[in-house]
Amino acid sequence: MKYVSVTEFAAKHGISERTVRNYCATGKIEGVILVGKTWNIPADSEVPKRGRQKHETMPLLKILREQKEMKLKGGIYHRTQIDLTYNSNHIEGSRLTHDQTRYIFETNTIGFEGESVKVDDIVETTNHFRCIDMIIDKAEERLTEGFIKELHRILKSGTSDSLKSWFAVGDYKKIPNEVGGIETVAPENTKHEIVRLLKEYNAIKKKTFDDILDFHQRFESIHPFQDGNGRVGRLIMFMECLANGIVPFIITDELKMFYYRGLQQWPHIKEYLRDTCLAAQDEYKVLLDYFRIQYNSILR
Repeated sequence: MKYVSVTEFAAKHGISERTVRNYCATGKIEGVILVGKTWNIPADSEVPKRGRQKHETMPLLKILREQKEMKLKGGIYHRTQIDLTYNSNHIEGSRLTHDQTRYIFETNTIGFEGESVKVDDIVETTNHFRCIDMIIDKAEERLTEGFIKELHRILKSGTSDSLKSWFAVGDYKKIPNEVGGIETVAPENTKHEIVRLLKEYNAIKKKTFDDILDFHQRFESIHPFQDGNGRVGRLIMFMECLANGIVPFIITDELKMFYYRGLQQWPHIKEYLRDTCLAAQDEYKVLLDYFRIQYNSILR
């Protein structure tokens, strides 16, 4: 039998090498042989069809809720609060360090010496902690306009933006905006597009990893708020993974450029965003393994 490499198979079928390796590792391509660290794939193999698979309820959500109520330090809830808040804010320009973010979460005080810190960075950090608590509490509820607006209201309350007459805290944008030089939906059309997106998304009974990524990309393309869209969108992604038995993930600052490219290219090449998020998911799995939290590794 003739075999081809992961690189050759990926090029032939127009998919990423990481996706091919995942197919091999999970047994979705029959007849593959692992030699050392190299997969050999039967030359006549086809790309497996994506099907919906049943998944067991992941205990992570239950553990996050328990540790949140306990106010437990040093567990997965504690780590998630710090890592998700630091990275999501840092992507958007926050100058707080990971240690400073940790200090604020653990002590509910500031206490930084020898440097100036933007008030907004501190306010948005404490607000983001509250947003994470909200997505943990509401993870199993239907995603609605009201919920999304409430996330934005919590995130931006008390910031300098909230003092601007034209900035709508907890409501859709009033002034046209763009992201990365790309035009977004006009303010007068924003509500209609969000309602349509939610209707289509909520109609999906068993949401897959790609369904969640697709929602996120479309949400960011609409860019419904004047500011805070990325953070709200990433919070929703994390919550929807929890709600659908999928291991969640945190987009780190190191993955930022790959993440932005993935969002931009999603309508044409889904592997860019998918592979970036899978890489981030692998990092979160390392944490789950450390804290001995079971999870289902099968992506639907």
